[in-house]
Amino acid sequence: MKRLVIFSILAFTVHWSAFSQLFNQGNFLIGSTVGFSTADSKVTSGGQSNEGLSANQISIAPNIGYFLLNNFALGVGADYTLHSVSEPNGDKTDDSDLLFGPFARLYLPASESVSFFAVANVGFGNSADNQTVSGVDQSIRTNIVAFGAGPGITVYTRGGFGIEAILKYNYAKSTFDTEISGVKTSNTTRTNQLAISLGMQYYFGGFRSIRS
Repeated sequence: MKRLVIFSILAFTVHWSAFSQLFNQGNFLIGSTVGFSTADSKVTSGGQSNEGLSANQISIAPNIGYFLLNNFALGVGADYTLHSVSEPNGDKTDDSDLLFGPFARLYLPASESVSFFAVANVGFGNSADNQTVSGVDQSIRTNIVAFGAGPGITVYTRGGFGIEAILKYNYAKSTFDTEISGVKTSNTTRTNQLAISLGMQYYFGGFRSIRS
């Protein structure tokens, strides 16, 4: 009975390691998250229905990392977001954000094809807003410092492909200058946000895929 238990543990360890080697020291990860959303609204007043705000947003966040230790990776990533809001009166706001910075991930394998992980990242970048209000153009230029951290889960295959979901808290501090009709002012804004994102990663050893 004792030998059977030992054999079962060894077999499980070998079988699991065929998958957990994806997160071994010296391996790489590369991937991205892509998101898109659109929204329209209607305003009803006095029995009449009128068009409200409409908004569109698209975000792309590529990344590449290297496993310094088993289950622990460091890397660098970018985050680009384009957001557009249109009002029925013709006013429009276009906002684009671009951030670069390092990230860290710690993986906690839960089974042969599922792993939990914790991720943290820091981003530095800028934002550009262009607004049209009552026919008058306005411009805003923003410098941004951001921090994010949270848990995630990934489901992966023997070939090294993983699909993941992340719940993350994001904090951002932005300092921006506005110029309206030739008058410039400076402002500082702090933002707290909870975000859910979906993405895909590819784990590989050097320039060859990882297979058992």
